[in-house]
Amino acid sequence: MPKMKTKKSAAKRMKMSATGKVLRTQGGKSHLNGYKPRTRKRNLRGTTVLDESMVKTARRMLQGQA
Repeated sequence: MPKMKTKKSAAKRMKMSATGKVLRTQGGKSHLNGYKPRTRKRNLRGTTVLDESMVKTARRMLQGQA
C-alpha cells in the first residue's frame, strides 16, 4: 500500500495541535484593511480551532503529516 500524502494546500493553512485539535488562521486580514478598526485587526491575529463539521475532512487531508 502506498504512503498517504499530505495535501500541501491544507498543510499551509492548518496545523494539528499537541492535543489533536485542528488549528487554522483567521481570515479577513489580507485586504481592505483601511476601514477596519485597529481592534478588529488585532483580534484577527493568531489561530483558532477549526469548526467541528470540518475536522474529519481536515484530518484526512493532513494525514500524511501525522
